[in-house]
Amino acid sequence: MHCPFCQHDDTKVLDSRIADEGASIRRRRTCARCEKRFTTIEQMQLMVVKRSGATEPFVREKAVAGVAKACKGRPVSADDLARLGQQVEKTLRASGCAEVPAHEVGLAVLEPLKALDEVAYLRFASVYKAFDSADDFAAEIATLMAASADGELAETSRVEHEIP
Repeated sequence: MHCPFCQHDDTKVLDSRIADEGASIRRRRTCARCEKRFTTIEQMQLMVVKRSGATEPFVREKAVAGVAKACKGRPVSADDLARLGQQVEKTLRASGCAEVPAHEVGLAVLEPLKALDEVAYLRFASVYKAFDSADDFAAEIATLMAASADGELAETSRVEHEIP
């Protein structure tokens, strides 16, 4: 590790601590030459394996940019998109794999996007799942409506049980 102050390559770790709920390590270091202290944060590099077989680092902003296109004109804020990006990255890191197929990134986007905005979900799913016809949209809408009805029934049942 090079010192950010004098660029000397001999630094010593003074202290290491787990950060971000175990997702990274915070290290306090000192430079052997200038004796200044600085902090580094080490995090596993999450790599995405493209369909071509090439790998590239996972970039949360790139995933969010794709979702933002699906959310254009919808009541979805930049903060909502940032939280979705965090959730996607957390899901991918939770798999414990250093390399994830690009397909898994799309899958990790679908559920939180469905909860955020169903119209944006349909837009994203139509591209991600390569819808070929109106029947594909109809089938996905039917799935959404069935899930919504199941959720309403569960909520109604829960409320009925709470009433004395």
